[in-house]
Amino acid sequence: MPDTIRAETIPADTSPADTLSAPVPPLAARAARTGSSPVRDILALTARPEVISFAGGLPAPELFDAQGMADAFRHVLAEQPQRALQYSTTEGDPALRAAVAARTTARGLPTGADDLLVTTGSQQGLSLLATALLEPGDVVLVEDPCYLAALQVFSLAGARVVPVPTDDEGLDPAALDEIAARERPRLLYVIPTFQNPTGRTLSAERRAAVADVAARRGLWIAEDDPYGELRFEGEPQRWVASFPGAEDRTALLGSFSKVMAPGLRLGTLRAPAPLRRALTVAKQAADLHTSTIDQAAAARYLADTDLDAHLERMRGAYRERRDALVDGLAGALPEGARWNRPAGGMFVWATLPAGYDATALLPHVVRQDVAYVPGAPFFTGAPDPTAVRLSFVTHGPQEIREGLERLRRALETAPEGARRDG
Repeated sequence: MPDTIRAETIPADTSPADTLSAPVPPLAARAARTGSSPVRDILALTARPEVISFAGGLPAPELFDAQGMADAFRHVLAEQPQRALQYSTTEGDPALRAAVAARTTARGLPTGADDLLVTTGSQQGLSLLATALLEPGDVVLVEDPCYLAALQVFSLAGARVVPVPTDDEGLDPAALDEIAARERPRLLYVIPTFQNPTGRTLSAERRAAVADVAARRGLWIAEDDPYGELRFEGEPQRWVASFPGAEDRTALLGSFSKVMAPGLRLGTLRAPAPLRRALTVAKQAADLHTSTIDQAAAARYLADTDLDAHLERMRGAYRERRDALVDGLAGALPEGARWNRPAGGMFVWATLPAGYDATALLPHVVRQDVAYVPGAPFFTGAPDPTAVRLSFVTHGPQEIREGLERLRRALETAPEGARRDG
């Protein structure tokens, strides 16, 4: 009998279920090859309240307009609860898109509401662009050093990331042209204003050159602008998207995280119509739509509040904090160190003297209750072990000065093995 035969062939110490099980399938290769963000890992290590951290690009929480946001949510829930709590369109709240379009137009780039897609943070915009534009193996050009979370997105997409050299003025257009001719890239990713991690800003001449290279070499541009409204001094620069040659090939990513609140997880993506349609389909597959209530509250906030006045208060506070950090670095870093003075944004880029290893030094520095982000992980090409990213926005000037004093002591007392590379 079949049942008898099956029972006789199974060992006494196993069950039928044991003989039918197979190994759990492995993770997808893209998940296995993409590591966690070193910055977020460092933030987890420095979460102790006594740590003065220059590591994370965390907007100052005391500068959030908590009352204005609370009023906006209250009005939305009181006046239109059924709509605010319901599913919504993939493209995004019409009032919010109209408000962003008006602000974008006022800053020099004519934009209509229908040119925009609302995203769940600008980080999702990057992921949608990778989905819509990249096949495994496609080449993406990035500034070197580059924003870490963008590198994660491109890794998950299976792209081959190729670095473009930079100098103290940002991306080198001549190198971009040479590399684009050789590599035949699909996409260039760039943060032209107050770049993360370096704080650098591309000049108008370099922006025009980037647009020209993209047009001649036939590549898309992803222009990320999370920091552009945080300018402390100098004249605003035109978006790359506004230069001849770039208009029909640039996706402009915007974010509410730095100007309103990162917890809203709201961003926007301005793109040419054919690309925007593909991005909308990708977003439908990703999350259907961004939070209805958060969009409605943001739209109400923009309608009721003078965001420019709020931004001016933020700029004043951040300017003071930048000055405290930059002016104090001479006394905190070893002789021979270099750093920049960004005209806005959130970050200062510093390099320690030759031979120092910022990564090796970090555990000792954290034990002194201060932290920074080593610059090496931001590089796709050969890393600079002496590089350090310092954020000046999270703490007030007095805490910044105390943090720099802790950093000075930490660097002076670091063991030789931690101080020097090799």
